[in-house]
Amino acid sequence: MERPAAGLLAARRRRRLVGLALLLLGLAAACVASIAVGAKAIPLDGVWHAIAAPSGTENDIVIRSLRLPRTLLGIAAGVALGVGGALMQGHTRNPLADPGLLGVTHGAAFAVVLAIFTLGVSSLYSYVWFAFAGALVASVAVFLLGSAGRGGPTPVTLALAGAAVSALLHALVSALVLLDQQSLEAFRFWQVGAIAGRDTAVLGQVLPFLLVGLVLALVNAPGLNALALGEDVARSLGQPVLATRLLGVLAITLLTGGAVAACGPLGFVGLVVPHLARAITGADYRWLLPYAGLLGAVLVLVADVLGRVVTGQGELQVGIMLAMIGAPFFVVLVRRKKLVRL
Repeated sequence: MERPAAGLLAARRRRRLVGLALLLLGLAAACVASIAVGAKAIPLDGVWHAIAAPSGTENDIVIRSLRLPRTLLGIAAGVALGVGGALMQGHTRNPLADPGLLGVTHGAAFAVVLAIFTLGVSSLYSYVWFAFAGALVASVAVFLLGSAGRGGPTPVTLALAGAAVSALLHALVSALVLLDQQSLEAFRFWQVGAIAGRDTAVLGQVLPFLLVGLVLALVNAPGLNALALGEDVARSLGQPVLATRLLGVLAITLLTGGAVAACGPLGFVGLVVPHLARAITGADYRWLLPYAGLLGAVLVLVADVLGRVVTGQGELQVGIMLAMIGAPFFVVLVRRKKLVRL
């Protein structure tokens, strides 16, 4: 009986590796489309020339100063939100959870609006730091509230604390933007969610936090597998539940805070992608997290490309396109019980 079981495990591992390879090819195709497609169509040889041997032509400038940074930021945000969403759903045992449930998104929004209202901040490069600080403070507050009491942090207390803090911050944001027209206009631009108009400097500001968050997420994966069996079983296996929860919350904060700070809130990525990954890999987070990251990057880039061509002239920001793609999936998710089972 051991050989057939070992053979099944080996075959499953091969299928997962093949799936990762196919996802990498899909991501490469999405990157090419993201660089080549736009108001100015650029042939593939022009794309290669701009990347490998730029000579200062118009195509080279468009690709290297506009589309390449946009593509790289889309990859980083998609990976971060996909992995963050998978962690969030795993730690809360809530199939409808996304990274914003910990108050990260609303914390970032409140910090941006407060900086505009009190300090007159108008630079995107300054928004990034205020947004990340707000996300960090909000997630710490949620974790402390969810940890209060004898039982410590649990999926239910974290979700309730996150909902309460998010509601409070949303109310404060609404109050500030109603008081000040400048805050309202700047917030509307940031709130829609976009990867256009950002250069590599913005990505450089958040990339260290995203990389640390990804490392923590991968370290957190075995503990999350143990928690999926139940906290009592996890403790009997020697898994430190509190440390696992804290590590997961920290990874979610770094990943989501960095992505939201750079791009604004990109909805539905953290909700949709983990379910797609789970349908392919099963519940093993050692595989689910890499799949979720790659699927998130592909989804963000594809949505961004569609936003450039769907209107014929001009473009729709990626946050709007993600909402148009994610909303129907959300309806299907609610109606199909097998899909939401964790």
